[in-house]
Amino acid sequence: MLESLKQFWDVMDEIDEQTWVLEPEKPTRSATMRRIAIGNNVSLNIEVDPRHPKMLPECCFLGADHVVAPLKNKLNTNMHLWNPDYSILHNLKEVLEIEFTLPGSQEKSSFSMDCGICYSYRLEAAIPDQVCNDPRCGQPFHQTCLYEWLRGLPSCRQSFNIVFGECPYCSKVCTTFYDYSVAGFV
Repeated sequence: MLESLKQFWDVMDEIDEQTWVLEPEKPTRSATMRRIAIGNNVSLNIEVDPRHPKMLPECCFLGADHVVAPLKNKLNTNMHLWNPDYSILHNLKEVLEIEFTLPGSQEKSSFSMDCGICYSYRLEAAIPDQVCNDPRCGQPFHQTCLYEWLRGLPSCRQSFNIVFGECPYCSKVCTTFYDYSVAGFV
C-alpha cells in the first residue's frame, strides 16, 4: 500500500521544495491540498488526487479578479498541453505560463488571504473566494461574510441574487451573489 503512494509523495515533495507553500504550514503525508504563492496577493489552491498524482489537480485561484481571470483563461486555453509524463509542477508552469514564487522572496503578509470581515481563513469549509472589485484594494472575503456585510448597509442594492454595496476597506462598489440553495431556498 505504501509503495502505491510513493509517486504521490514525490509529487507533493517537489511542490513543497520548489514553491512557496502557504498552507498547510507543516504539511503531513496525508495532506492532498496545497495553497501555493503565485504573486503579490495571488495564490493557487491545488487538490492532488493520490491515486492519479500526475493528472491535472483541482485548481482554485485566490486573489483579485484582474489577476486571477487571466490565469483561469490560461488554464482553460492551455489545458490540452497537460502531459501526465511530467510532474504537476512542470505542467502548471507550462499551462499557466508562470514561474512560482520562492519562499522568502516576498513578505508573507503579501499573501495573507484572511477574510477582511471575520479575519479568519476558514469559515466552516469555505475559504475567502470573493475579492473587492477595485484592483488597488483586492481584499478577500468569505462569500457569506461579504453578503452579510453588504446586506447590512443602508445603501445596499440587490438585483436578483447579486448584492451591491461598498467594500468595508476602500468604500468602492463591491458585489457578491447570494446562493439561495445554500440558504435553504430552492
